[in-house]
Amino acid sequence: MAATSDDWSTRHSVLSNARRTAALINALSGTGDRQPKPKAATDAANTLADAVADAVAEVLREYGESEPVELAADDVVRMRAAALLLREVFAAEDVDAAAAALNRLLAEQTGPLRLTSHGGGTPWHPHLDSHDDAPWDEWFLTSSCLALTVLLWDHQRPPGGLCASPACRNVYITSGPGPARRYCSRRCATRERVAAHRRGQRTPDTGSGDS
Repeated sequence: MAATSDDWSTRHSVLSNARRTAALINALSGTGDRQPKPKAATDAANTLADAVADAVAEVLREYGESEPVELAADDVVRMRAAALLLREVFAAEDVDAAAAALNRLLAEQTGPLRLTSHGGGTPWHPHLDSHDDAPWDEWFLTSSCLALTVLLWDHQRPPGGLCASPACRNVYITSGPGPARRYCSRRCATRERVAAHRRGQRTPDTGSGDS
């Protein structure tokens, strides 16, 4: 077997795969920090499509995808459709709703559980896609369902959530002990605390005016 190192297992752990899912959803939704904006109105749609593809490829490389990472425009369109389906799991209000959303995806969108070593290039690990060379969108949706399912099973709570900041649409992964998260990042949490503090500092207008 070509790859049996602890490093591979760490990079491809359930938690790492789940975090990759969240990062890809955010990149495909155009909400993540990686997402550049078109610089001009001319060809803005094409520019934004290219930016999304670049952001998705960056996430894939960051989470250990081997080169070359080649995404066609149709790949990104289909991956975005998969991201919309996965957002339903993150939007679930409780563990029962998250489990129901995952059960729908597992029944309608994934194949039977199988083990693969990618021809001996990796340690054996589970897949829910149809084959090792499945399209990007099928791989993304099925691998995400598998990771989110295991997290829910392990922690008995929703595996992720939607950022509570009205200015943000990002999803995030919930993991580990401690109070439940409400924001995707410290930046969003800080921004909302500052906004709440400023609202609290405002004094109502008494309407007395100047005499």
